[in-house]
Amino acid sequence: MWPSLEWKRDKLILIDQRLLPAEEVYLECRTGEEVAQAIETLVIRGAPAIGIAAAYGVVLAVRGIRDKPLLQERFEWIVNRLRQTRPTARNLFWALERMVATLRKLAPLAPEEIVQGLEEVACSLEKEDITRNKKIGEYGASLIPASSTVLTHCNAGALATAGYGTALGVIRTAFAQGKIKRVYATETRPVLQGARLTCWELAKEGIPVTLITDNMAGWLMSQGKISLVITGADRIARNGDTANKIGTYSLAVLAQAHHLPFYVAAPLSTFDFNLGSGQEIPIEERSPLEVREVRGQPITLADIPVENPAFDVTPATYITAIISDRGLAYPPYEETLAQWSKQETKR
Repeated sequence: MWPSLEWKRDKLILIDQRLLPAEEVYLECRTGEEVAQAIETLVIRGAPAIGIAAAYGVVLAVRGIRDKPLLQERFEWIVNRLRQTRPTARNLFWALERMVATLRKLAPLAPEEIVQGLEEVACSLEKEDITRNKKIGEYGASLIPASSTVLTHCNAGALATAGYGTALGVIRTAFAQGKIKRVYATETRPVLQGARLTCWELAKEGIPVTLITDNMAGWLMSQGKISLVITGADRIARNGDTANKIGTYSLAVLAQAHHLPFYVAAPLSTFDFNLGSGQEIPIEERSPLEVREVRGQPITLADIPVENPAFDVTPATYITAIISDRGLAYPPYEETLAQWSKQETKR
């Protein structure tokens, strides 16, 4: 597996996911602002990975400060800066909330002790994510029948997390159990996370993978080539509505039309229990250039109008089950998710 990040006390090392699979380039972030820019420009992406990177970005922003008022000022600045980077991914805000709560708790201590405490929490979030993802893999694998062909969308693997994966964590675990015959990965326009990242991860691990364009999924389903669909998530409302990479909603509709299970895999840090439904989830709009160009090469008219929402929302009615580190949830989701929310609050 290839973790998306590595913490080195005075810097955060990130694999530049924009260049994969052609190049494996690692960038060093030594300031909170550099982390914020890495998140904005998709050097690092994937909801869990973004949250962890943001926590380390906070540490970098306050490291070395010995004046408590200045530390407070710098802390507030970097938290607000990071909040502006990617609006849809719940894990980003969840991680920042953890850092804010930590600062509040450590406020009476000396500045160097505060920074040390913040660093310890950021490291714990990284370790916690791997533990959560492995539990997701175990719970999710129980849903996978023998000899399955699995369709997945975007990248919800080691590159999107601290190192194991959510949807791909389920696939990894099920493959190790001998249940998966083949994975079909959508290319995931417009930034091609499926083609560039998911195929790279699975091929590296010897998991059979076939790449398809996004508009081939329905035909493959109609031909009986797909057993089930599993995706990750960027934010899940308390009724089960789920925001994920644009194109996920279409796959869920197609899966239901072909009577195929559609599963969502995500850690509790992705759930937003303050939102009643997916209608309240903010959807990020990204640059038109991502659609007008592929790898910097124009594919259409330079001034053609473009809509580029990075995510869509899949209503809970299209989701067969949600796989979390807390277990499995089935429709209607409100009661189970309410229980998970209480458990998380107690933690």
